[in-house]
Amino acid sequence: MSDGRLYRTIWRWHFYAGLFVVPMVLVLALTGSIYLFKPQLDRWEERDFRGLSTAAAVSPNRQLEAALATTPGASFHAYRLPERPGDAAMIHLGLPEGPGMLDVFVSPQGQVLGSLDPTERLSETIKRLHGSLMIGRFGDWLVELAASWAIVMIATGLYLWWPRGRGAAGAIWPRLHAGRRVFWRDLHAVTGVWVSGLALVLLLTGLPWAGVWGSAFAAARAELGLVSGQQNWATGAQAVHAGHDHAAMLNAPRSPGQDFSRLTLYVSEAEARTLAFPVLVLPPGAPQTFGPPTGQVWTVKSEAQNRPLMETLAFDPATGEELSHERFADKHPIDRVVNYGIAWHEGQLFGLLNQLIGVATALMLMTLCVSGIVMWRRRKPVGLGAPPPPAESNRLRGVAVIVLALAVLLPLMALSLAVLLVLERLVLARVPPLARWLGLRPTGLAMRG
Repeated sequence: MSDGRLYRTIWRWHFYAGLFVVPMVLVLALTGSIYLFKPQLDRWEERDFRGLSTAAAVSPNRQLEAALATTPGASFHAYRLPERPGDAAMIHLGLPEGPGMLDVFVSPQGQVLGSLDPTERLSETIKRLHGSLMIGRFGDWLVELAASWAIVMIATGLYLWWPRGRGAAGAIWPRLHAGRRVFWRDLHAVTGVWVSGLALVLLLTGLPWAGVWGSAFAAARAELGLVSGQQNWATGAQAVHAGHDHAAMLNAPRSPGQDFSRLTLYVSEAEARTLAFPVLVLPPGAPQTFGPPTGQVWTVKSEAQNRPLMETLAFDPATGEELSHERFADKHPIDRVVNYGIAWHEGQLFGLLNQLIGVATALMLMTLCVSGIVMWRRRKPVGLGAPPPPAESNRLRGVAVIVLALAVLLPLMALSLAVLLVLERLVLARVPPLARWLGLRPTGLAMRG
């Protein structure tokens, strides 16, 4: 295949990718940049439960009793240690009827200060919008499809805009005095070149959560036998509701008759370990964010978003003896790589700088979307929406190789591309207005009309 035909084919893919991706990228970039600041959002939402007096403090057991007294018949799921002295303890309860949950905040003196529904918190709402557009599994598939096409859009964009002997101006830095049309072209190209690496990392690190890609990865992880143990990230719809397993809530231990007298002991153990916030103490049988219920042990764990800081300890409920202690270094290298990627994706791998890099990446992606639309509107021929397809498409063997590679790496995108090619040939080319707008040669019914 000649370079010209390959260029036109990739240009057309870039157009189709942009057609679908632009509105989705704008939504995902906006919601993602907000979710980067989840710790700050959570602290703001809990502002009335922070900075309290520590005088006459009571034991964690007394705090638990106060929380349970507000909701008779509720089940005790977890005690979250205060982030700082003077902050309220958060006690996570399962409601007695249905799969509902409640986070109850109790002062150091044992007074219930208020409660929040964990599924309706601001950061959780942003997470559902970012992960599934708040429309469940279908939304999760749309988000994964958008992420897959965004990867293609960036890769094809790099191919299209690479200098090819023209020099770095217009690719590495913009030409500011060459007119409005060149300005938009350079804004799009230069932004794309600079953001491509960060954006690809951001998109690729989100795939382990995706329904199709993540499920396939989890199956391969299990079937190949390379990794043992429970993976500590969810996929698909589970990822959107991570930490709130409704089925597990229904089977969680109920408080009446349960012995939680050792809670204070394990809270003291957790305080002595100086684990990264948030630190949870879970009773035997409590549902966990990831994996099956805790079993017949008390569990102390850090669920830090900076995942390399995560730790999990298990204690014998009868003797208080430490039974196990899992650190990040104990995980398989594959799981460590995925968890590093998730921590980066959520902006928590190295604090505020990571968050700011994430925001800058989101802003540049939005700039790409807006500049791409403006540039296309300025330069397209009248009545033509897409770049025309190359002639002699039956000879484009290089394209077939690329499609096969995509089928392995991004199966949902490859499937959508196959559907698009079929629609283009069998449906869109038969509707004259669409055929003209897409630069297709009318066929079939359109020819007879």
